[in-house]
Amino acid sequence: MIAGGRPLSGRVRVGGAKNAALPILGATLLTGEPCTVRDLPNLTDIDVMRNILRALGARVEVFGSSTTVEAKHLTSQTVPEHLMREMRSSIIVMGALLARFGRVKVSQPGGCAIGSRPIDLHLKGLKELGAEITERHGYIIAECDRLRGASIHLDFPSVGATENIMMAATLAEGQTVITNAAKEPEIVDLQNFINSLGAKIKGAGTDTIRIEGVEKLHGADYSVIPDRIVAGTYIIAGAITGGNIVVENVIPEHLDSLLAKLREMGVELDVKGDSVAVSAQHPLRAIDSLRTLPYPGFPTDLQAPMMALLCLASGTSIVTETVFESRFKHVDELRRMGANIKVNERTAVIKGVPTLSSATVAATDLRAGAALVLAGLAADGITIVEDVHHIYRGYDNLEDDLRSLGARIERIGG
Repeated sequence: MIAGGRPLSGRVRVGGAKNAALPILGATLLTGEPCTVRDLPNLTDIDVMRNILRALGARVEVFGSSTTVEAKHLTSQTVPEHLMREMRSSIIVMGALLARFGRVKVSQPGGCAIGSRPIDLHLKGLKELGAEITERHGYIIAECDRLRGASIHLDFPSVGATENIMMAATLAEGQTVITNAAKEPEIVDLQNFINSLGAKIKGAGTDTIRIEGVEKLHGADYSVIPDRIVAGTYIIAGAITGGNIVVENVIPEHLDSLLAKLREMGVELDVKGDSVAVSAQHPLRAIDSLRTLPYPGFPTDLQAPMMALLCLASGTSIVTETVFESRFKHVDELRRMGANIKVNERTAVIKGVPTLSSATVAATDLRAGAALVLAGLAADGITIVEDVHHIYRGYDNLEDDLRSLGARIERIGG
């Protein structure tokens, strides 16, 4: 429940990145020695990954925002189906289990219904490393004696496929080269973590990654990078409310595409070290074109929050979603709040309105839910956002952080 129309002010700290933490937790399966991962967000997806590790037989201990995993004596290489269905990122354990144990069995993963996200590239990469893969009765089984290095070209720079292949190649025999690899900062963080275990990986952050296989890895103590999507959401929150806030624990270069678009709209941004100060006076300017693209392009995960802001910009904005075909489900909910948006396939045309009005709306997925919260912060009256369980898959105590900035927001259920 959000009572909108109040500019935000103050300082807020961003925690660790979910999209970095999940593959890093999966990578702890590459070694039998203890690994401590720090600055983890308190999210349901992180809990699901911990439960997957426990189901496989790993010892998992949680101390606040830190988790220690010891995967020395695993009892299974089969991920329970009910956990796979809870989260798409569960597929990320395939590469590590296959590399270390020579076998893994998973079902098709679940997650937000934002469009087709096939795992073909994951399986293709594992096959090229020497895995034998069979699919039957809804399960995928991958087996090998030992993986062998290979040259693997990805038809699309898939983040998940890049991560899975990286992990699998870490213990493979010989050298693996991944071309057209994803460049996301979370890929770099995974490389840095696995290298801290004793791996030999170079090139993450570019389109070519080289991995020299090693025989064995050891444990490590590691802190994940800040969450650039949470940081971007809070920066947009400052802008949409006409507020004046400072977002701390940010790696600004991870947000270059967002900051450029906000400056184009007239948002004032002051970047100093690991913080971004945001101030905005309405009306902001519309932007001619915003296209979501793989990193370093504009992130698809910030498309919905950015659209909420564009609803209040002066003029007409055009947003094109190129990554996921079903990521405009928030449009109907924003229209309920008075937004003027027309959609033609993967393009949305947004004509700015002076104000949004309060309404009861539903979060259809994680980032759509965040967009509706932002819209509620700017709207007149009291907005109710339902189905907030989606939001808490990616935002750690969202309402507490926003309240610390002066928002009138309360979680009343879900």
